[in-house]
Amino acid sequence: MNPIPVPQKLLFTTITLLYWTSMYIYVPTLSPYLSDRGMSLQLIGIVLGSYGFVQMFVRFPLGILSDKWGKRKPFIIIGMLTAGTSCLLFLIPGMWIWPLAGRLVAGVCASTWVAFTVLYASYFGAGQTGRAMGNISVMTVSGQMIGMLLSGWLTEGFSENTPFTMGAVIAGIGLLLAFMLKEPQLDKREQPGMSFAMIKNVVKTKTLLQVSLLSILAHGILFITMFGFTPLKAEEVGAGGVGLTVVVFAFMLPHAFASLVTARWFMPRFGYWGTIGAGFVLSMMCTGAMAFVDSFWVLVATQAINGFAQGLHMPLLLGLAIRDVALPGRATAMGLYQALYAIGMFSGPFLAGWLNESWGLNGGFLFGALLGACAALLVWVWAMRERKTHMPTQKAPAKEVGG
Repeated sequence: MNPIPVPQKLLFTTITLLYWTSMYIYVPTLSPYLSDRGMSLQLIGIVLGSYGFVQMFVRFPLGILSDKWGKRKPFIIIGMLTAGTSCLLFLIPGMWIWPLAGRLVAGVCASTWVAFTVLYASYFGAGQTGRAMGNISVMTVSGQMIGMLLSGWLTEGFSENTPFTMGAVIAGIGLLLAFMLKEPQLDKREQPGMSFAMIKNVVKTKTLLQVSLLSILAHGILFITMFGFTPLKAEEVGAGGVGLTVVVFAFMLPHAFASLVTARWFMPRFGYWGTIGAGFVLSMMCTGAMAFVDSFWVLVATQAINGFAQGLHMPLLLGLAIRDVALPGRATAMGLYQALYAIGMFSGPFLAGWLNESWGLNGGFLFGALLGACAALLVWVWAMRERKTHMPTQKAPAKEVGG
């Protein structure tokens, strides 16, 4: 593979930031926006969950198609196009169907993330998958944080429709830049092309299936809390537009920091099971605590710890998903991984919305804590099994993940 020019890496980073900013610029104000349009908590849960519902069916076939063609750029272009379309659909007044359509198209947009991750991983050597996924996780969190920080300011300073308008503009800029992106030229011996006969081997990869299940639970928690009902909780304890911005910043900054240092600091010292397990335990505690919070600043504290906790396990799960998969099948593996964790993105807010409608807003947070407890238990069981079978789980992968 030819070396990747630095300007192309910077271009990719810029496109990635624009991609996530355009998708998340309205997320903190989405549930209050839907509530102001007269939707029930149950219907809000359906709209929020539709984002993950689409991805359950789109991501895996998209990954297979990307591997079959050996191309990533076309899917990145589609991602930027659907990001802008999603924002524009929210601006159509009237029926609830338009916000639902906007979130469904956002799900298609998010499905193209398969191509982003695999293209970026191809910029690094075979033993640097963990480092690449740590870097791209920081890009993800940074883009999301920029968008979410802008959200409250735009809503309070202008109108509730402004985040959607700005999201469409940002996506348009990203679309133009995406046409300038170049894929690395791979030797045919390195990239022989994905065959459908290889799919069976990919989906049977043990590590991929384990981290996919954990990621279902992790994304269920994430889309119940910060990307779901946490903004409504913030409003309940007195937060306005600026308060929402503070809550977002409190969550996303520690999340970005943890994503940056997990592979470098925590993973070599505690192993991947230890680091992932600690993240789920902390997340479980903070999500459950939200049900009993009645102070804005205590809520902010729970978000700071929860953001850090989720930054401990998210990058490691992402890197492990493709670590044991050969290069020709990586988009397929990533597509499967992301399609499976989309189950959590859909079912988490959907079930939480139903619980909230029946038992109040805090019911969903207790459900999220239960998901965290299940994940922590699975991590403990798998770690114990590997110790009993004397498999090298702690030290050997550290060099690969850390680069």
